[in-house]
Amino acid sequence: MAKHLEKELERLKKLIYALSARVDENVELAVKSIQERDLELAKKVIGDDKLIDKLEIEVEEECLKALALYQPVAIDLRFIIAVMKMTNDLERIGDLAADIAKNGIQISKAPQPKVPLDLHQMTYLVKTIVRKSLDSLINIDTYLAREVIEDDLEIDAMKSEMKSEIVEALKREPEYAKSLITLFAIINRLERIGDHACNIAEDVIYMVEAEIVRHQPAD
Repeated sequence: MAKHLEKELERLKKLIYALSARVDENVELAVKSIQERDLELAKKVIGDDKLIDKLEIEVEEECLKALALYQPVAIDLRFIIAVMKMTNDLERIGDLAADIAKNGIQISKAPQPKVPLDLHQMTYLVKTIVRKSLDSLINIDTYLAREVIEDDLEIDAMKSEMKSEIVEALKREPEYAKSLITLFAIINRLERIGDHACNIAEDVIYMVEAEIVRHQPAD
């Protein structure tokens, strides 16, 4: 029984990596479609979201099978429950990437305002903490999970700074209001992706240390 459970847990890890890789790619391509005004790339991201949904269902089914067949306890049980919660966050990240691609289609059809926003840097930070949160779960690494929570604060600060720049741009160039509001929606969705990665990290900490860190004020 123990060997069968071990094999099932390894399969779960592979599936969650596959799901995460697909989500990670869609986030990157969604922003790239905006930067390059590439409508076909945006459509690909939107279409690939269906594959993410399919993978999410597959992971959940494997989790339920493991619970029913092997009745895991202790850390194995908490790991499976964490994976089930994680798939929901990853699926939401995939939805947000698709929404960003849709925003990209909207903004590509409108004149571009002169706002020096660095979406590349924010995207890089968001992608980094998504990967860190996954690694923290797979490796049962609470130190890495706490890094994710700290890094998310940097993303929040970056969003606040960008929001201020957009508000100033709206005052200078009100004729670009539609594009600027869409741009803010993109930034907001990137920040939400960071929040979902943070959720995963918080679940890892609870799984290992039985400490609820969600909603705690930052020091």
